[in-house]
This record gives sequence, structure tokens and C-alpha cells, in this order.
Amino acid sequence: MMGKQRRSEQLFYHFRLEDHVPSDHPLRALDAVLNFDGVRAVLVNYYSHTGRPSIDPELMLRMLLIGYAYGIRSERRLCEEVHVNLAYRWFCRLGLEGSVPDRSTFSKNRSRRFRESEVYRVLFEGIVEQCRNAGLVPGEGFAVDGSFVHGDARRDRRVERVEALRKAGSSARPVREYLEALDADHPAHDGHAKYLSATDPAAAWNTKEGLGKFGYFTNYLVDTENAVIVDIEATPARLAQEIKAPKTMLQRVEGKHQLKPERLAADNAYGTGPFLAWLQERAVTAHIRVRDHQKISGLLPREAFTYDALHNHYVCPQGKVLKYRTSVAATRIHTYRAKSRECRRCPLKQQCTRAPQRSLSVPFDEAARLRTAALQNTEGFQQSRRLRRKVEMLFAHMKQQLRFTRLKLRGLGGAAEEFLMVATVQNLRRLSRMRPPDIPKLCRAVS
Repeated sequence: MMGKQRRSEQLFYHFRLEDHVPSDHPLRALDAVLNFDGVRAVLVNYYSHTGRPSIDPELMLRMLLIGYAYGIRSERRLCEEVHVNLAYRWFCRLGLEGSVPDRSTFSKNRSRRFRESEVYRVLFEGIVEQCRNAGLVPGEGFAVDGSFVHGDARRDRRVERVEALRKAGSSARPVREYLEALDADHPAHDGHAKYLSATDPAAAWNTKEGLGKFGYFTNYLVDTENAVIVDIEATPARLAQEIKAPKTMLQRVEGKHQLKPERLAADNAYGTGPFLAWLQERAVTAHIRVRDHQKISGLLPREAFTYDALHNHYVCPQGKVLKYRTSVAATRIHTYRAKSRECRRCPLKQQCTRAPQRSLSVPFDEAARLRTAALQNTEGFQQSRRLRRKVEMLFAHMKQQLRFTRLKLRGLGGAAEEFLMVATVQNLRRLSRMRPPDIPKLCRAVS
């Protein structure tokens, strides 16, 4: 006989939430390595010592970690999911009867306490320190790269001048913060950009993925041994800002964690003379392909000329001297030039120059460029090039597994907060996977 299930309305239930969260659930591993001591120490000064107790900030941070770990971008939906999902309730320490905070609680705390205290960075740096203590960050080799993330700004709502933005008189916080930063000459903001978003002007117009979009770069500094993210920097999606980010991150990591790598791997976008020289001043070996904009098709490259440091001149392949002429600090260029009468009689003139005499424009950081270029055929350089792919794998994981392809918050500060939370989730997963905590096996509930 076919059975028929009837709804059972019992007055009392024997229910233990711990028994209904499997021992191999990912949230158990994350919970076992989470530590909020540093967060509480930072936030304590942002709460009053009198009055009613507030909602526990740890609860809000745990809920946000769930949102970024499972691709739940809407805070309204996040509150609904935590309310009905037993594993989420267990992770948030809510039990069966605990109340889920209203979604408005997140926006109020984010714009006040969390932003002023930089709690997201404190949480992220605490996880990095845990990875160090677990032996996952030897600190010998780092890699750096940036990835474009679409901002919360429509491409069809754009203006072409800052004056148009000021004239609109928008009172929105992202617009107000951008104009204040621009007036204060903030280095990350460009007042001469081709396009500006009317809703998030700090986001840069970028055509990296084809059709132009407003967005930001999330820049990762990664230890290549175990792919642990040691620092992160949010910048507008401009190449010039992406190149500056490694300096900020390397200095911050050295000051916060006392980590100074022996070598740094990156793609050729970072192979500029000033950056290579900056690395060499700090005894960091640059495994980066050198950028050179001086080569002209069909003409002898700069490398065909030999530099004489004693006399400060160059010697061409025919043995003629190119003497030092001038230096321009604005462009950071030294100029060397040969005599026109010697070039006129040279058999290689057609292969060397179309001008009456050959000139060389040599960057101030030419020595750093040459030393870096000499490493490109070494085994260490090739090994770093292979390890650099770990950064790209982290970006792929961020966009495909965590479904983080578009920002929810506006402004450079909002982008930084979201990038830090995503990187925190990735490091937590790495830590729990490579140094798994001892989680006791639980019996599954019997229905």
C-alpha cells in the first residue's frame, strides 16, 4: 500500500543544531581558523561604554564572509539565507532562535565604524599573520598582478569633464568623496580622464575587456610558495595606477609583517625603468620582462651600442663615439649623439638612422634595465614566470567560483573593502586546506 506523509505538529522537539552541520562542511573549517581578537581590539573604541549592547560586530563580519564565500551579493538576500540555512546559523552563532540583523545594520556600520577603523584590513592582516605562523608564507618569492572588476556604474551614464560633475551638484557620497579627494590632489584620482561616471567618478574608464566599462583593479601581492595573498591594493582601472600599487603593497607588508622578498615576479607591464630601479635599491631581484619603447623597426636598437662608464659615452658597432649631450628631468632621459660627418660616411647608416646623425635616448634607469634583462634566460627567471600563474589562478577563482565580477559598493574606499573581504575568504580557504584544523567527526542526525 502506498504511504502518505502527514504533517507532524509536535509540541516539543529534541533538536541539536550541531548535529545537523556535517563535519566536512566548509564552514566548519573556516570557523576553526577564524580569530576575531584583533577586530574586537580595534572596534572597542568605536562603541559607547554605556547604553544598550549593540549587535555583535563579529556576527556582521561572519555574515559578510558567508556572502563573499558563496557569492551572495545582496545584503537583503544574505539576511534571508542566514535566517533559513542551518549551516549559516551555526557559523554565525545564532542557534535556532537567534535573530538575524536587519540589512540596514550593515550599511550603517560600514559607513561609520567599519570604515573609520579599517576593520576589513585588520581582519585580512590577521589571517595573513596566521598563515605566517602556520609556515605558509616563507616570504622568499612574491608575485604581483592586477585584475579588472566592473564597478557599480553604467557605461551610458558618463560625463566628459569634472566641471560637468560639479555642475550637476550631486550630493551622493561617492561623488562628494571623489571631488574632495580631487581637490586634495589625491594621487589615485585623475581629473583629466576621458570619461567620468556620474554615479561613481572614482571608477576609471577601461577597455581592457573590449567594450569600455567603469571599474577598478584589485592588485594582489602573493607569496608564490603556497599562493597566500599577503597584501591587496585597490586602484582605479588605469595602467599607471596598477604599476604604482606594488610599491605601496611591498612597503606595507615589510612594515606590518616584516616580510621582504628576495625576488618579485610580474608581467611586462611592470617592467619600467623607475620600478626596476626601485626594486634594486631594496635588494629585490626583479623577474620581470623589461619594457622598451625606444626600438624602431629596421633600425639598430639601443642594445647594439656599448656604454663606456668611465667616459660617459656610447660606442656604435663601427667604433664611433656618441657623446653625452643633455638630460631632461621631466622625462628622465639622457641624450647621446654622434657627429654628423662620421655618420655620413658610415656603411651602416641606412640600418642605423634616417637623421643626419644617430642619437640615443637613454633612461635614467638604464643600468637597472640592463641588469634585469640579463636575468631573462636564467632558470630562476623561468621558474618565477611559472609560479606567477598562481596569481592568475586566484583571479580565476575569485571570478568563477566566488562569482565576484562586479562591485556592489561605490567609491575607491568601497572597492577596497570588497576586495579585502574576497581576499580574506581566499586566504581562509587556503589556510584551512593546507593546515586543516582538527575537527571531530560528528554523527549525522537520524531522521
